[in-house]
Amino acid sequence: MMRSILIVEDDITFGMMLKTWLGKKGFEVSSVSTIARARKHIESQTVDLILSDLRLPDHEGIDLLKWMNEQGKAIPLIIMTGYADIQSAVLAMKLGARDYIAKPVNPEELLKKISEALQDSPSQVSSSQATSKATDEGQHFYLEGESDAAKQLYNYVGLVAPTNMSALINGSSGTGKEYVAHRIHQLSKRNNKPFIAVDCGSIPKELAASEFFGHVKGSFTGALTDKTGAFVAANGGTIFLDEIGNLSYEVQIQLLRALQERKIRPVGSTQEISVDIRLISATNENLEQAIEKGTFREDLYHRINEFTLRMPDLKERKEDILLFANFFLDQANKELDKHLIGFDPKASQALQSYHWPGNLRQMKNIVKRATLLAQGSFITLAELGTELLEAPSFNTTNMALRNEETEKEHILEALRQTGNNKSKAAQLLDIDRKTLYNKLKLYNIDL
Repeated sequence: MMRSILIVEDDITFGMMLKTWLGKKGFEVSSVSTIARARKHIESQTVDLILSDLRLPDHEGIDLLKWMNEQGKAIPLIIMTGYADIQSAVLAMKLGARDYIAKPVNPEELLKKISEALQDSPSQVSSSQATSKATDEGQHFYLEGESDAAKQLYNYVGLVAPTNMSALINGSSGTGKEYVAHRIHQLSKRNNKPFIAVDCGSIPKELAASEFFGHVKGSFTGALTDKTGAFVAANGGTIFLDEIGNLSYEVQIQLLRALQERKIRPVGSTQEISVDIRLISATNENLEQAIEKGTFREDLYHRINEFTLRMPDLKERKEDILLFANFFLDQANKELDKHLIGFDPKASQALQSYHWPGNLRQMKNIVKRATLLAQGSFITLAELGTELLEAPSFNTTNMALRNEETEKEHILEALRQTGNNKSKAAQLLDIDRKTLYNKLKLYNIDL
């Protein structure tokens, strides 16, 4: 039987995109833009799962949770929230939300969370099928590149993959760290077991133990069911901890203990569970500097870093730029139902000359937007956008700057110029929002 999902989202464009995408994944999807309409829909229709924005025109997603609790409606609800509202997401979890996902929403992560939320239902199509389908889409349709830097990287991947060594992938945002983690898992002896990715940058410390180790029903307010943690879900396979430098010191201690003892204890449980996992971590921070500052444990660093892989920036792999541009064009053609042939000569030259501070992620976004805008058979300079035509006014403030005081000043100036709009400030600084959030946290910049 087809499972039904209700989307509660006042951003009509985003809601429609989500509805279309989930419909293609085999769900029956409805969308409303207010809490009042959500209540009416829930009272009159069968709903298996709710995806609700945290802030809506008439009420908040938390109010919908409270109403559902009063009505005795035990429908799993996943909160969608911006980074600034993560603490509200923690409150939502305590009120009974099954999970939360940060915006901008990662589709593969959302599909995984939906599968987990529905897994208690006997009519759910295998959640492992949905999860593996999501990860397969990211694994099989990817390009490694032909540059010397790419060949060296994947030579190292081939060497470390068959071992059980803990690998640390170090590189700038947008360079493809999670893909490399997938490749290591695919080429390992654990490739028939799960690959579980955890974004350490988006887990509030209050929920980190539950995310890693799970919890038992009733262990805290809102724990309405047992939750399987990432370590148990990855048992026999690989666990990938992205942005591991963001973990609080307390959580680092818990993680180190789990890695040393190969045993975990779910929150609220008296039982220890043995786990057999291969650990891959990633960071865009200098963890050795973090150790000197006292924000990252040296003993944990040595535990996760038996083998280091450095991700080259896109500007270091000039030979791969047009390969990736055409690869992302093929992807965008499929997603947008377009049939573009390629890039005209001036557009190709601009792609090769640009310094790509946001690396592959930035290129993918630019090519997808250009594909949407293109009217002819080839993408031109006009569709690529002005950022590729001129050096950005803040190109000297690239987040690789070693002078931290100067970097902090540039960030504050960008925020001042944009009226503290973090998205616009990130664009001005030529970085992605996630990197900006990490830097705001690093320099204790409180908005």
